[in-house]
Amino acid sequence: MDNWLEVTVETSDEEMETLAARLTMNGAEGLVLEDETDFKVFLEENRQYWDYVDDALLERMKGVARIKFYVPDDEEGREQMAAALEGIGNPVSTAPLKEEDWAYGWQKYYQPMAVGARMYIVPEWERGKPVPQGRTAVYLNPGLTFGTGSHASTQLCLGLLEGRVIPGQKVLDLGCGSGILSVAALNLGAGEAVGVDIDPKAVGVAYENAQLNGIGRDRYTVRAGDVLSDAGLVEELVQAGPYEIVLANIVSDVIIPLSAQVHRFLAPGGTFLCSGIIDSRAGEVAGKERPGDFGAAGAGRLVRAGRQGRPAGVRG
Repeated sequence: MDNWLEVTVETSDEEMETLAARLTMNGAEGLVLEDETDFKVFLEENRQYWDYVDDALLERMKGVARIKFYVPDDEEGREQMAAALEGIGNPVSTAPLKEEDWAYGWQKYYQPMAVGARMYIVPEWERGKPVPQGRTAVYLNPGLTFGTGSHASTQLCLGLLEGRVIPGQKVLDLGCGSGILSVAALNLGAGEAVGVDIDPKAVGVAYENAQLNGIGRDRYTVRAGDVLSDAGLVEELVQAGPYEIVLANIVSDVIIPLSAQVHRFLAPGGTFLCSGIIDSRAGEVAGKERPGDFGAAGAGRLVRAGRQGRPAGVRG
């Protein structure tokens, strides 16, 4: 594996563009600009994708204005670094990196985990190791999408899902990410599943994870799109249904409008299982979910995953 140097040049928000231009003129390539202002703008413009940002991340970006670039950690690379920094008096620091730090470093933090009473989430590179007796393995390589099984909201959904899947049922997974929930449902005995995600990259990742579990496209279909704005996609899902279970491990700003049309997807007596709702918005979501949203009386029931370690609420 090649070794690299990460070169960090401290700057200010006002100087950022000028410094980037100078570094580029000096031959630096692959610049990474980290700026608190841009970070905050990014968070604000994408609020529909999350309700909460970790305080540690906000603190880490506080006051940040820096530019990074990378050179080989050898004599030639250090010459490249010196040339790129010529005439630049800003504070500079370097840190050694190995190529494997990017490609595989994160894998050491992702180990097999037992979830609920029956599930056992196994990363692809741990395949072949014994699975605890009485547990159903779900093999995953999450790639760049959400859904490793380690997040509390995903674990809550998995725990509830294993008690509700009946062999042969059809499942709809909205915001499927890596496909962990729909693949788990199929491993638990569901007959068919459809996954949908707003991120096109999720389609390939979910199909790959399904293949890891011996699931083909005859049982599993994944689509990219937004069910809140794409009427054609909604109609396609309706025609492919109805579904005994509809999953939505997303955020409150999606669950609220989704609950108004989920009855179109649900089979009679079906279950809408949703998670990803932070405590501070639980009341708001509950107030927007009305029995009438699930069609005629008895047509379906709502299951909110609630807090980890607490029983879920069921209404139908």
